[in-house]
Amino acid sequence: MPEALNILKEVFGYPAFRGQQAGVIAHLASGGDCLVLMPTGGGKSLCYQIPALMRNGVAIVVSPLIALMQNQVTALHEIGVRAAVLNSSLSQQEAIQVEQKLLADAFDLLYVAPERLLTARFLNLIARIPIALFAIDEAHCVSQWGHDFRPEYIQLSILHERFPEVPRIALTATADMDTRKEIIERLGLGIAKVFVSSFDRPNIRYQIVDKTNSRSQLLTFIQAEHPGDTGIVYCLSRKKVEETALWLVKQGLHAIAYHAGMSMQQRSLNQEKFLREESIIMVATIAFGMGIDKPDVRFVAHLDLPKSIEGYYQETGRAGRDGQAANAWMAYGLGDVIQLRRMIEESEAQHKFKQVAARKLEAMLSLCETTTCRRIRMLSYFGESIETVGCGNCDICLNPPKVWDATVEVQKAMSCVYRTGQIFGAGHLIDVLRGNLTDRVKEWHHDRISTFGIGGDLPEKTWRAIFRQIVALGLLIPDSEGHGALHLTEASRAVLKGQQNVCLRQQTKIEQISSKRTGDDLISLAPAERSLWEQLRSWRAKTAKEHGVPAYVIFHDATLHELARLCPQTEDELSQVTGIGARKLDKYGIYLMEILRGD
Repeated sequence: MPEALNILKEVFGYPAFRGQQAGVIAHLASGGDCLVLMPTGGGKSLCYQIPALMRNGVAIVVSPLIALMQNQVTALHEIGVRAAVLNSSLSQQEAIQVEQKLLADAFDLLYVAPERLLTARFLNLIARIPIALFAIDEAHCVSQWGHDFRPEYIQLSILHERFPEVPRIALTATADMDTRKEIIERLGLGIAKVFVSSFDRPNIRYQIVDKTNSRSQLLTFIQAEHPGDTGIVYCLSRKKVEETALWLVKQGLHAIAYHAGMSMQQRSLNQEKFLREESIIMVATIAFGMGIDKPDVRFVAHLDLPKSIEGYYQETGRAGRDGQAANAWMAYGLGDVIQLRRMIEESEAQHKFKQVAARKLEAMLSLCETTTCRRIRMLSYFGESIETVGCGNCDICLNPPKVWDATVEVQKAMSCVYRTGQIFGAGHLIDVLRGNLTDRVKEWHHDRISTFGIGGDLPEKTWRAIFRQIVALGLLIPDSEGHGALHLTEASRAVLKGQQNVCLRQQTKIEQISSKRTGDDLISLAPAERSLWEQLRSWRAKTAKEHGVPAYVIFHDATLHELARLCPQTEDELSQVTGIGARKLDKYGIYLMEILRGD
């Protein structure tokens, strides 16, 4: 691998390969097909970018999003790699110019949307040139059961049919066992070598709190742990996105919104603002995020429950791509469970799809209600096991919950559901259990039934937690009419008859785990080094603005940290710093030396 290592150092500025990168690159460069599963921030792009520079011809990279392509190409231009995009963002004249340069061997990599790639015009065009490889990025988009499904991805098997001698690499950071099988089957990768890296992101701290007032809880979290940091806040609805972004702005934070209901121009503007600016919070639906390569996102927060662990993993994975400490925080309540179950039931999808969606939601609920390490539970979902009893960096490990035998209380709750006719939601049921003589209780004469007041010894918050957990356990299920009414299930029979005990998590008053960026490399900087760090950041921001690119495209925070810590005094020493390749040394070396020497 001498050639690959040389490219890694001279072009990309990294001293050594990480994880399975070397194995993937060697296999692909020698002409083999492969499927690569590697976590966000794990260096997937290098797995095809380096072979693209090693092999004859141009590498065709299939990417689902315009933003993803443009970000990759911008970063490649900064290090002197010949790359281009071909998508709907180009005018007809610009597209023709790219095609002409492609025929003239002017590119090492060409990023293209699947819709354009599948046209007869494009397939005929690339049939006229040598092709180094095909890279299919975000390969999980092939799965019909996933939240990022792209119909065009199913047709990408045509690449092997039309160009059987060209090696292919499919890459994703999100795929359970079923999705992996689907990728292999639909893309015709039956004999491809599969590389599976650990899905663990040890720098991310996972925390899930009981939802009371989610906005206030979010603000407390940001103020306590991430003042001035860049972050992403996910909401389920467009309305909630806009309301939350506006509310955060009123609290003095720099927040913007993103959802599919906005005009394409406004979405692009806000996305570009998020990528280029620091100390900014993006409030968005899941329409935002795939392909966002911003390394300094310090937190990802969820104000609503994600539909699956795949979605949760991918969304939280947008935090801490630079390897420094980051937080994944979520507020979760009974309403989330009821809403998502109802969405599945009301869906016009086929029965099989509903079954898959329900199974994925059950796994997500299990992660939320677990009393053991969240990281271990999530990794096991992806078929990965780690030899430890806990990760030491999730809320369960840092603040272990107590478990109590709640069988009697669960029986009371389910009896109340039965006695009131299985047509009421948790709010009314709690009023009956606690003996609250509300107008509705009196109207339905529920003050006369046997379950009235039998739960008066427990506060409303505890009863809400009980109902949330027994719904998550499948002992109660919301109706499909959209009214939030709870029904007994077949599983509830054994509990009501006393044949099965139910243990639940005890509610804790401690919701915030104050880490204050524990493990952040910046904390280790001495005062003089911190001053140097600020000077480097200021120079980077100015340079990025002049070049019209995001700051991280110039240098990642990790590179600036290493510069501040080591303070190299010669160009040779500067070239040894991670992230500084030959092109960047040539472009920025003189400016960096001025700052580092104090000239």
